[in-house]
Amino acid sequence: MKLFFILLLSINSFKTLAVEVVIHNLNSLSSSDQKTVSTWVNQSIEKTQNTLGPLKQSTLPIYLKPQYFAFEPVPWATVKRNNPDGLELHIDRYASLKAFTKDWTLYHELSHLYLPLFPYSGFWLSEGFASYMQNVIMRDSGIITQPQFVQRLNAGFDRARLQTKTKTQPLNKLSADMWKQRAQQRVYWTGAAFFAQADLALQKQGQTLASVIKAYQLCCRPARSNAKMFIKELDKQSRSSVFSTLYAQYNNRTDFPNITKAQINQL
Repeated sequence: MKLFFILLLSINSFKTLAVEVVIHNLNSLSSSDQKTVSTWVNQSIEKTQNTLGPLKQSTLPIYLKPQYFAFEPVPWATVKRNNPDGLELHIDRYASLKAFTKDWTLYHELSHLYLPLFPYSGFWLSEGFASYMQNVIMRDSGIITQPQFVQRLNAGFDRARLQTKTKTQPLNKLSADMWKQRAQQRVYWTGAAFFAQADLALQKQGQTLASVIKAYQLCCRPARSNAKMFIKELDKQSRSSVFSTLYAQYNNRTDFPNITKAQINQL
């Protein structure tokens, strides 16, 4: 079963959001929980699009997997690549709207939709972008403060630094094997550092990562791509060599980059 929600229901709240959200399995929840989940999903998309611009796709399917016993609002989620792309959300059916809103998972998964599907060797880019952008979206929308934004990124970078001591393969090689090696911390957060450093460089040129991704999403994001074509297109959209310069430093690197709290605070 499914239920349709149009994000143009409220002129004041959703006037720029034209994507239609199709929530599957919503009727497995009570009436009050249906309202909570649909409000959370719609508001999360609004927050994401406020930062990254409108999604290119006109319809977004959400596949709910409600759980009776969960230790967090969204214990697991994933992107379902299809036509159109969608999200599968495993949720605590009894979580409050406040708890859902403060959970980072949906912002992370929505961020994935702004990038194409890469080969496994390029997953450090997709997971890094989503890990970085979930925090930008939450900061931009007031869910977390700037000090919390800095703390969260720095904590992620610290976890990556620690795991880099034992997971020493080149980043692209480790990216293709991260599940078997349980190397998600290094892969995700080294990728996040790549996008943080790109954002810092772009800001010196009067741009932001979000503005470049917004342009890329609207003009030329394919369903699938490889890392080099993606990087080339971002350079084109930003009229710079920011992304190719950093990509050359990151793709085969075996260490963690030097990025400080002071630098993070400039973002």
